[in-house]
Amino acid sequence: MVTGNPGAAAPRRVRALKAGLLALALLTPAAQAAERHVTPLTGGWRFVQGDPEGAETANLDDSRWATVSVPHDWAIAGPIDIKARAGGAGGFFPTGIAWYRKTLDVRPTPGRRFFVELDGVMERSGVWINGHHLGHRPNGYVGLRYDVTDFLKTDGPNLLAVRADTSFAPSSRWYAGSGIYRGVRLIETGDVHVEQGGVFVSTPVIGADRATAKIAVELTNDGRASSSAGLEIVVTDPDGKVVARQSVTPVAVDPARTETLTAELSIPAPRLWDLASPNLYKAAVRVIGADGQPSDSEAVPFGIREARFEADTGFWLNGKNLKLKGVALHADGGAVGAAVPLAVWRQRFAALKALGVNAIRTAHNPPSPEFLDLADQMGFVVMDELFDQWNVAKTPGDYHLFFGDWHKRDARDMLRRDRNHPSVVIWSAGNEIHDTAYPVQAKAALKSLLTVMHAADPTRPVTMGLFRPNVTGDYANGLADMLDVVGQNYRENELKAAHDAKPTRKIVGTENTHARGSWIAVRDYGPYAGMFLWTGVDYLGEADRSGWPNIDNPAGLLDRTGNVKVSGMQRAGWWAEQPVIHVTRNAAPAAPPPPNDGAGPAPALPTMIAVATPAPKAQILDDWTPADPAPHPETIEVYSNCPSVEVSLNGKSLGAKALPADGAPRQWAVSFAPGEVVATCGGSGPRDTLRTAGAPARLILVTDDKVAGSTFDDLAIVRAQVVDAKGVVAPASDAAITFSVSGSGRLVAADNAAPTDHTPFASPTRQAWRGQATAFVRGEGSGRAMTVQASAPGLKSATLTLPVGAPRR
Repeated sequence: MVTGNPGAAAPRRVRALKAGLLALALLTPAAQAAERHVTPLTGGWRFVQGDPEGAETANLDDSRWATVSVPHDWAIAGPIDIKARAGGAGGFFPTGIAWYRKTLDVRPTPGRRFFVELDGVMERSGVWINGHHLGHRPNGYVGLRYDVTDFLKTDGPNLLAVRADTSFAPSSRWYAGSGIYRGVRLIETGDVHVEQGGVFVSTPVIGADRATAKIAVELTNDGRASSSAGLEIVVTDPDGKVVARQSVTPVAVDPARTETLTAELSIPAPRLWDLASPNLYKAAVRVIGADGQPSDSEAVPFGIREARFEADTGFWLNGKNLKLKGVALHADGGAVGAAVPLAVWRQRFAALKALGVNAIRTAHNPPSPEFLDLADQMGFVVMDELFDQWNVAKTPGDYHLFFGDWHKRDARDMLRRDRNHPSVVIWSAGNEIHDTAYPVQAKAALKSLLTVMHAADPTRPVTMGLFRPNVTGDYANGLADMLDVVGQNYRENELKAAHDAKPTRKIVGTENTHARGSWIAVRDYGPYAGMFLWTGVDYLGEADRSGWPNIDNPAGLLDRTGNVKVSGMQRAGWWAEQPVIHVTRNAAPAAPPPPNDGAGPAPALPTMIAVATPAPKAQILDDWTPADPAPHPETIEVYSNCPSVEVSLNGKSLGAKALPADGAPRQWAVSFAPGEVVATCGGSGPRDTLRTAGAPARLILVTDDKVAGSTFDDLAIVRAQVVDAKGVVAPASDAAITFSVSGSGRLVAADNAAPTDHTPFASPTRQAWRGQATAFVRGEGSGRAMTVQASAPGLKSATLTLPVGAPRR
């Protein structure tokens, strides 16, 4: 049995534990003692950067190592260095070898198994228990599970050691972090237990009055004797009410064998999982032995929904035809690096949803389990992507070195982990795979992947982001038609032509530019299922072409801190369901970019670099404070989906303009005058305002958070703004803002979203960029409140007090 404190911090994957409470409540005390026990391994890890000899052994003295908690990304601390081995691809952050060690207060118990589960180690990981090598895994995004039972000592503590190695950089085209950057836990079960990823819930029949949940459970016997095991399954609805239950007759499970048990449960009056109503059910599965006692249990959330792609009409969800208005997202969280608290994703998801985004592509790897939990809960559909390389390299140290040996195992594990998420509607086998230049090799690799993926999940289609398919002949040589849904990056008219040539093809834009022409091409072509913009949020790394001193790629609708950018305002005008209006100042209207004809960019550099590189800095700003205060030509530019928009300057109407058929922004040419610009959407519709800022006078603090939590996944995001005497943001201010936290809280990181600022994110002082900087704070200690203060030379300081407790979700 596990003994001692299970951890001071709340576990990252609380969903399974909460869902399991119902099953536990139905058991006797004796039965509960045999249930699955999950112990988060969060605090008390010893950590060192370097590769000391004997680091895996128990007798190594690690008393001088640092003490950290996981998830932990050591690289985000910097330093940012032009000589960094990862270069611009890695944002000029450091890479290398690091070790983690933790003492487990656990003793072997007859009839019980103990597993260590790690959701992600970046990368080339090795894991040891008491000096015994449990295994290694090159891929940093795949979840790991190791059985440690046979190597536990009965007479003392047991030492877990993990080695993470990113020293082969560049091994990624973006910032991927370093270390144990996702959750870790110890799992205790009986000898007969559910295999990793071994519960699969599907809903093959959905009707208005009743749905069928088909549940398959893989049971493995790791004991030394044959055993008999059956199942007890309880399904609860989104309110926690029991709506179905069933027992499955025990079967014999021999040692070292796996048996699959299945059940079909009828669910009355099903409440569908949808974008607007993401209803989630839970299946609590208990493994029951011949003696009637449980040896394991697992609780799996699932959704009842019908998603499909059609060749002539695109994407359908629950009988409704809709366009996928998607964004690609890399896995970093900006200032917090690759170890991303859920609060960061929750804020980003909410901001993206307000812009009209309804779909996410996980570029170019499976995300954390909690990321998909959140997508389930907030109502996004997801394209879950596996790989950025197969056999042909994009960077010298990347996954192409391991694809041949590991792709089947990695693909299987990735799909089995994610296949119960209702948000996931399609898999992607790869992004811009360069193997396609060698068709025989590419088709062999794709066939291998499809075999594994369809076996792991026969309910969802598979696509991939094709890389210049007309150049490599993918539409002519048969490779594209091996896919269930044909995906192409950019060049929308090429994909339309491929569909016209073969109308049975189901098609989706897997990666697309922000250009209006790209959206129009997708919007106005029925078979096009939708698109995924590159990208949804600015991300660290992939600064190869922009070069030093840039550390990020500013191609998002949101900046690194989650603030909506001008590009996001424009996108809302095209995608939002509700009326929206945003007024901006276009300082360079005389030379607008040419309309995109759907062919996409044709740069000299490879697409993977050139498309991901931002265009020259646009001079479209959300302020009415130009550097020149004298009268001069300016252009007011409005992004809105309102049928008619009227603009006024200092109370004088400049007239109303109708919505163009292509959604182009509406413009009013004026001679600049300081004061106020107001854009209105009809008499009772929304309005937006720009005001001229005076001299910076003070700071203000704003937040959308009502309470600050104290677990890893809790962060409150507090934004400091430099304003004038009337409260208008001074966009030119670069004041050095210092954040401090008193009471029951602490500063975790600070950022300003500037692509060339190299200040460590842990520093409390951050220069304002465009008049703003952001603090990420967390509750700490036993008090009930924290106070955040922001100060800057020559400006009046500001304070904001937040209660500390468990945030309401």
